Amino acid sequence: MQVGNARYLTAGDLPETVPVFPISGVLLLPGGQLPLNVFEPRYLAMLDAALSGNRLIGMIQPAMSEVQANILPERPQLAPVGCLGRITSFTETGDGRYIVSLAGVCRFRLMDEVTTSKPFRSFQIAPFIADLNSAEDEGQVNRAGLLAAFKAYLEANKLEADWESVERASNLTLVNSLSMMSPFGPPEKQALLEAPDLKTRAETLIAITEIVLARTFGDADTILQ
Repeated sequence: MQVGNARYLTAGDLPETVPVFPISGVLLLPGGQLPLNVFEPRYLAMLDAALSGNRLIGMIQPAMSEVQANILPERPQLAPVGCLGRITSFTETGDGRYIVSLAGVCRFRLMDEVTTSKPFRSFQIAPFIADLNSAEDEGQVNRAGLLAAFKAYLEANKLEADWESVERASNLTLVNSLSMMSPFGPPEKQALLEAPDLKTRAETLIAITEIVLARTFGDADTILQ
């Protein structure tokens, strides 16, 4: 996979340990682009360290038990799976913030925490090497069903989309972009992240959308017609 100026092809191209950035409800997927507005001193230090090294950080959510408690501790338990992101653009704002763009590389399973003197947390990771294969079979995705659910959601919420861009997007881009942009909660975002393949992620996104439409507007089958 080509990400920015770097190529990631095998496990040897990835670090064994990465700093992690826990944010509830934020989803990064392989090939996706995630803008971040960073202002906490510990995460500014994390970005400084990443920029001086391999430019990789791990985006991850707090564990769902922590999210449901509403008040996150200083060092929350974390979800089991996150996504590696490479810093592809970086801007200083002049008021102490960084505006960063992350490009998704591959998912990882969180392993042991590494003890350091740094203000941010780092973990050993087990990367999902299959994510590096950009030749993933996209043909099994139910594109028509996904677009129908997306259109129904937009119409129900009186929203619009650039349909020309949507129609041009590959299945990989379409599924992952819609998953990242979806206005769903942390559990749903984690389910989309942990889906084993693109087909399952698309099916999960369709199912979540139908549930939300049915819960909010009534019979989802009628809305999707």
